[in-house]
Amino acid sequence: MAEILVLDDVLDAVVLIRKILTKKGHTVHTFTEEEEAIGFAGSNHIDLAILDIKLKKMSGIQVLEQLKKVSPEMKVIMLTGYPTIETAREAIELGAGEYCVKPIDKTELEEKVAEVLAR
Repeated sequence: MAEILVLDDVLDAVVLIRKILTKKGHTVHTFTEEEEAIGFAGSNHIDLAILDIKLKKMSGIQVLEQLKKVSPEMKVIMLTGYPTIETAREAIELGAGEYCVKPIDKTELEEKVAEVLAR
């Protein structure tokens, strides 16, 4: 199964995502701090990053840019509670494979993770 990094500034969100994806057999590494997540990705193999767009110090788009420098082949799903066409386009241009809207729907998340990892 996959090594998945989850970054969201809301602890409950990363805990929920970890529970959902761990039940599917994935190894899930959760972070609420941008620097910690980027540092972890720099020294560990990550198949998929799930990033919230709205974070504390950086945007999820900025984190996506950093992660793609470290690991260009890493797959990415963006999360947002505030979906806009502009944000979606920017995320996709930078290499995000998919987009999930909060509140997180368990079935939608499982399907999108499976779809992105299969590509």
